[in-house]
Amino acid sequence: MLWVSSTLVALSRMSENRALGIEIEFREVERLLAKAVDNGDQETLEPQISGADRQAVIKRVDHAAAYLRGGRMLWVDDLPRNNIYLKELFRQLGMVVDSATSTGEAMACLDHHKYDLVISDIYRESDPQAGIKMLHEFRTRGISLPVIIHAARFDPTLGVDPMIFGGTNRIDEVVHYVIDVMERVPLRDA
Repeated sequence: MLWVSSTLVALSRMSENRALGIEIEFREVERLLAKAVDNGDQETLEPQISGADRQAVIKRVDHAAAYLRGGRMLWVDDLPRNNIYLKELFRQLGMVVDSATSTGEAMACLDHHKYDLVISDIYRESDPQAGIKMLHEFRTRGISLPVIIHAARFDPTLGVDPMIFGGTNRIDEVVHYVIDVMERVPLRDA
């Protein structure tokens, strides 16, 4: 047990992750997470994440970085500035992150590129159901990608569409959900 504890301390003090050819500074991951939390839209009342939660994300990224590299996501949000640091975190980890501000833009992106997952908000412009309507459009077009909902107004007690892999208003949970999806991509493509 002492060995595990001292190993975790050593990992948390490392300055770079070079596992499997991925190089990203832990400090950079932490900086981007902190900026993502600080940058959250004040209207969304996105909860602060604790230092322990941030460290859990850093450790998870360390172990799963190879799954993220080469992945491609589409982020649909009418306020893209609220996600710039989280998008940059995924880009630093080797993912391609495309943005769309509407369902129409999202469909155009999906017509031209292959994605591993979609992150979307629910409430866009003046439509409180825009994200859900987008899922219906996916279904109509035969698009069956995992969707992560990142929105303050997501209430899973109202029911969850089967296309929704996960829903949250927390930055750290978005990272965990993305890793969860990307760890399954090799299984989905097999």
